[in-house]
Amino acid sequence: MSYTIPAAIRTEIGKGSSRRLRREDKVPAVIYGTGSGKEPVSIVIDHKDIINIQTNDDFYTSVLTIVLDGKEVAVRAQAMQRHVFKPIIEHVDFVYA
Repeated sequence: MSYTIPAAIRTEIGKGSSRRLRREDKVPAVIYGTGSGKEPVSIVIDHKDIINIQTNDDFYTSVLTIVLDGKEVAVRAQAMQRHVFKPIIEHVDFVYA
């Protein structure tokens, strides 16, 4: 199954801006260029776009498509940070596929 996640490039980086995004029901994320020589890209995803698809088992093993400013980027989910007791995703790390 293929997953497509719309995202936007994040210009403000840091703890304060990440907290503001979480209050707006958005998830800060990073696409790392491990091994491909690409630079890391900070992005932001709507929480509603990722909360339901991450419950599927193949989400963590398949190649995901992130639509970033009109361009499709193939990535894999590397790590995900969740809230301690609320069903909230706090941060996601992706790697170029």
